[in-house]
Amino acid sequence: MIFRARQFTFTFPRPALIMGIVNVTPDSFSDGGKFLDPKAAVDHALTLAAQGADLVDVGGESTRPGATPVSEAEELRRVLPVIEQLASELNVPISIDTMKPAVAQAALRAGASIVNDVAANRHEPAMWHVVAESSAGYVAMHMQGTPQTMQHHPAYQDVVGEVDSFFCDRLARLREAGVSAEQVILDPGLGFGKTAEHNLQLLAAVRSFMNWNRPLLLGASRKSFLGHFAGTAGAGVRLPASLACACWAVAQGVNVIRTHEVEATGQALRLTEALLTARRSTNQE
Repeated sequence: MIFRARQFTFTFPRPALIMGIVNVTPDSFSDGGKFLDPKAAVDHALTLAAQGADLVDVGGESTRPGATPVSEAEELRRVLPVIEQLASELNVPISIDTMKPAVAQAALRAGASIVNDVAANRHEPAMWHVVAESSAGYVAMHMQGTPQTMQHHPAYQDVVGEVDSFFCDRLARLREAGVSAEQVILDPGLGFGKTAEHNLQLLAAVRSFMNWNRPLLLGASRKSFLGHFAGTAGAGVRLPASLACACWAVAQGVNVIRTHEVEATGQALRLTEALLTARRSTNQE
């Protein structure tokens, strides 16, 4: 299985990729305001890469539940200086975390290689045309509703089956828009229009999404549903639960882990992978 993002190519199976998070926002749920200054954001991204991030995900608009949308101009003002600087200093792919086609296009011109799209549930194809024309990688994430409405009583008959059907539909729509399957990563969207129980069901069944033969991305880092099971209140104390989700996901075959804590996640994942390799070797003997 191959994932292509402009000049970058990743061939799977391989060690899970770690996507480090850089929120250039004043209001993200976990670290809002810490990296709003472009220099602080660049320095943080470089630190994440030095810690082992295989991808760096830069976002200029919070998508936490109930977040206030920002204008296209404001989002561009936040992210473009950061991406331009990182493109000249990093040798790993830069991802732009955005719902706006114009922001994605400008970020790709500035040096990004991947579009991380939490609004892949849209029906108009403008974003997909940007991705097709640029040969960028594309993360298609499932979300019920919008960031403003997604946690207002999310409901499913079968959350795993409905997310699976969403992936089927989006792969077909992306293909119609000219996006190759090799450009696509699938993300079940933990916390985006899901209750804690929905998230748990998706985690338990995440292996079933491998039937699409595309890399799977999981982002559980610091999310509020972790506190429902781990008994932790603030986002800053959810690292153990975040690592548990990451290790479980990789053991189930997930290929990309999106995280705030790159160094700790890398240690946990590499040990998990070593144990999986040892188990396979033992079983073969």
